[in-house]
Amino acid sequence: MGSTGADACRRPLTAPVIRDRKVANGADRLVMVTAYDAPGSRAADAAGVDMILVGDSLAMVVLGYDDTLQVTVADMAHHTAAVARARPSALVVGDLPWMSYHVDRAETVRNAAALVRAGAGAVKLEGGRKRLAMVEAIVDAEIPVMGHIGLTPQSVRSLGGFKVQGRTSEGAVQLVSAAKALAHAGAFAIVLEAIPDEVARMVTDAVDVPTIGIGAGPHCDGQVLVYHDVLGIEERIRPKFSRRYAEQGADATDALSRFAADVRRGAFPGPEETYHLSAEVAETLGLYGAAPSAERI
Repeated sequence: MGSTGADACRRPLTAPVIRDRKVANGADRLVMVTAYDAPGSRAADAAGVDMILVGDSLAMVVLGYDDTLQVTVADMAHHTAAVARARPSALVVGDLPWMSYHVDRAETVRNAAALVRAGAGAVKLEGGRKRLAMVEAIVDAEIPVMGHIGLTPQSVRSLGGFKVQGRTSEGAVQLVSAAKALAHAGAFAIVLEAIPDEVARMVTDAVDVPTIGIGAGPHCDGQVLVYHDVLGIEERIRPKFSRRYAEQGADATDALSRFAADVRRGAFPGPEETYHLSAEVAETLGLYGAAPSAERI
């Protein structure tokens, strides 16, 4: 059964539990959202999401970079630990950043282990067949792996930008083949990013592990969005595939503007935000009449 924000006490979700959540088998659709700190983790978990992705998208939406290539394993471990400290019931998935799984199997496993030690219950990496050896190495180390195909943001330079993938018949067939290979290598779920919905349906039907769509239409076994997109915090980029459920960026600017105005006109802090001496101490210090007679601390 699916989880909701009303669940009183959810059991922690694990990769094997997620692996069995295929819609074709009668399961509810999976919900994944990114988070990068403890408050975001608490909010996402209270909402009843199934998985929290500590995404390398933090490079763009938290750290201010123009792409995801700047974050390191140390950055990802730092933010994964912050998310994990909130002790969510949702499965925490740590993103392996660019060049952390591209060199050799031993280094890849060490980097995956760093995210697990930080609190991740699984790791995610991008790429299809060329990453199979790394997927197998991580799985052999008994660390659950989530795959990611279609638009792979870490490959933005070679792809020539953030472009929809799989629009040709050849490209569609390659995506289906890559998904099958990832599932066979041991991936417990696969993210499908920015591909036509018909192709996402083909992939979803072809594998026995859940697919998680982001810009891949409604036929996946689940969906993921970036926290800052859902809440309307990120203003620089507004992907076609995202949907805003709040405008917290505008609300934050408005609140801070009102705070600044109150400070400048002397309206903040007021009596209710101010501490006072007792009348006796004020009198001892020669501050006659300085301390109000209202409540003290």
